[in-house]
Amino acid sequence: MEYRQLGHSGLRVSVLTLGTMTFGGKGMFAILGGTDVEGARRQVAMAMDAGVNCFDTANMYSNGAAEEILGEAIEGRRDELLLSTKVRMVVGEGPNDGGLSRHHIISQLEGSLRRLRTDHVDIYHVHEWDGQTPLEETLEALDTLLRAGKIRYLGVSNYSGWQLMKALAVSDAHGYQRFVSNQIYYSLESRDSEYELVPLSLDQGLGIMVWSPLAGGLLSGKYRRDREAPEGSRQVDPRWQEPPIRDRERLYDIIEVLVGVADGRGVSPAQVALAYLLRKPGVSTLVIGARRDDQLRDNLGAAQLTLDDHEFAALDKASAPYLIYPHWHQARFAADRLSDADRALLGQHIAAG
Repeated sequence: MEYRQLGHSGLRVSVLTLGTMTFGGKGMFAILGGTDVEGARRQVAMAMDAGVNCFDTANMYSNGAAEEILGEAIEGRRDELLLSTKVRMVVGEGPNDGGLSRHHIISQLEGSLRRLRTDHVDIYHVHEWDGQTPLEETLEALDTLLRAGKIRYLGVSNYSGWQLMKALAVSDAHGYQRFVSNQIYYSLESRDSEYELVPLSLDQGLGIMVWSPLAGGLLSGKYRRDREAPEGSRQVDPRWQEPPIRDRERLYDIIEVLVGVADGRGVSPAQVALAYLLRKPGVSTLVIGARRDDQLRDNLGAAQLTLDDHEFAALDKASAPYLIYPHWHQARFAADRLSDADRALLGQHIAAG
């Protein structure tokens, strides 16, 4: 297992992180799976045996049950691993049961610590943007909790580029601790994050944690142009729309290249999709999860797979995002003075002419 630095922090995380959206199976999360404590202990042990040192959850997964199950599953091993959890989503019916107010952040962190059976969280992510709470309030509350030792590092998730840059500027202006992790959706199915979030993360020193690197299972190889979706799949359940599929034919084109590379290597398409992301700039770790032990075992194998330049280029070409403005203009007129952050998006397009 390889360990990478999380942004400009001193923290090192395994390139694969075990996600826990399948733990609990309550409410809408029943679509994803229903891993109980026994199953969670088994998956945690499998992951740690493979070298995984980071485990990701959220206060709202299965209404807190995922945190409770993870807390039980890691009992006696807390000092061997890193815990990441999140705050922001609506978790009740009260007027203050969502958002990033000081009130909500503090109350939810206390609940997460209790469910996880620990006195601190290693990485605490704000799970989504809150456009009504002043950033100064949110960031001051997080900074206070960090200085109190209840949080070790701060992370952000699902912000746009301007929102994240504004938050970093507020932190700098007030001397608050900065975000060191940016947890984003990023996959061969959609490389939208390369427009702003990947370059921003590189420029500002945030390590990228990727959620849903297999696009909700779309890149597992089970979904093909000439096949019906597997029975019981989340992709045929209208209640689950992550990720939204904007161009199904383009997705199938990408999958054909993905399967071709996998067949040539004698590995699974899922392993190739994960290995591809591990070659992308700025990526610190991929958050993987699985309903079944065999799926997890297969995903863990991606840590041992390195794509060659030809394989990587084929996948890059098939999944390349269209250049939106101002990126197409910069590719034409700013190519003489691009930074590494700029090249995260523009490099491939300039090389292709």
